[in-house]
Amino acid sequence: MKFGTKVIHAGVQPDPSTGAIMTPIFQTSTYVQQSPGKNQGFEYSRTHNPTRAVLEKNLAALENGSVGLSFASGMAAIDAILKLLKPGDEVISTNDLYGGTYRIFTKIFANYGIRFHFVNMQDMAEVRSHLTKNTKLIWAETPTNPMMNIVDIEALAAISKEHGVLLGVDNTFATPFLQNPLDKGADLVMHSVTKYLAGHSDVIMGAIVVKDADLAEKLAFIQNSCGAVPGPQDCFLVLRGIKTLHLRMERHSQNGKTIAAYLKNHPKVEKVYWPGFEDHPNHAIAKKQMRDFGGMISFTLKDNRLSDAIQVLENFKVFVLAESLGGVESLCGHPATMTHASIPREEREKVGLSDSLIRLSVGIEDAEDLKNDLARALESIQ
Repeated sequence: MKFGTKVIHAGVQPDPSTGAIMTPIFQTSTYVQQSPGKNQGFEYSRTHNPTRAVLEKNLAALENGSVGLSFASGMAAIDAILKLLKPGDEVISTNDLYGGTYRIFTKIFANYGIRFHFVNMQDMAEVRSHLTKNTKLIWAETPTNPMMNIVDIEALAAISKEHGVLLGVDNTFATPFLQNPLDKGADLVMHSVTKYLAGHSDVIMGAIVVKDADLAEKLAFIQNSCGAVPGPQDCFLVLRGIKTLHLRMERHSQNGKTIAAYLKNHPKVEKVYWPGFEDHPNHAIAKKQMRDFGGMISFTLKDNRLSDAIQVLENFKVFVLAESLGGVESLCGHPATMTHASIPREEREKVGLSDSLIRLSVGIEDAEDLKNDLARALESIQ
């Protein structure tokens, strides 16, 4: 199947009991058994639920994997991945990382004897220099949040295979429409399904997709044992949202290109971070491993004043100031005080995350209205 067909049909069948074309919401905690251990494939909804099972098959197909696993949030999915490790193990991660991921690494799992190295993953020599016999996981985001850096997945995969290390990729920003890390050699791909996959700002969910059966079995054991699973209503909403993923991502990418170009030419804007620009660091890698460049954009203001950034954010009318991203509506945020506040300022500034940096999740509205909104907000700076 081509992608536009997969989002609608992969893993999805009419309900056999009624013929319903939409997957029903199986709002049940348990299932009647004919005899102890003799059932229709379902025993208890923490372990398996029919609505969730359809979604997980659909997610696996979108990422060209064999097994999909859904979780109560993106952080719950990352939590499950880290539970593959044990005290003394080491993780190499990008130094430009979502604040929630940085927090769970440094404030939760570091307390259990797991060591984390945060490196510039645009430099493979830097990655190699931190490899030890205890390295068990390489963790990447691409594009990164919020600096939009591009990491070469194939190059990381070559390193991970050479050293017998798992490679995990957070594919939230790109979605399986724009890139497929498993096809590039990653061992597992993670999504905050909350964002583009659900797409309508009405669900919290995470997911992991893998190809290897043994890895899938280990993660499924953690999923069931620890119990951070989504409910059937949320699974239904995500299945519905995914059906338009390809159409939404085309418009997100189209609007992203328009808004990035507008910002780059604005006199009050210092720098624009968007991987579609030819002068963007690792643009060539982005062009090779992505099908388009998406609707996530970050930019800084001239003179880098926090007060100016707040002024802009308070004067948006169409862009909405809120946590999260990836919905049909355009969102704006201030990473230094919102999504990345858990990262120390000195660490943020090392990667360019300055006080005036604003992150945009460009929605699917009319691009002219979005440009006019930006013009109005930027004009408010004195």
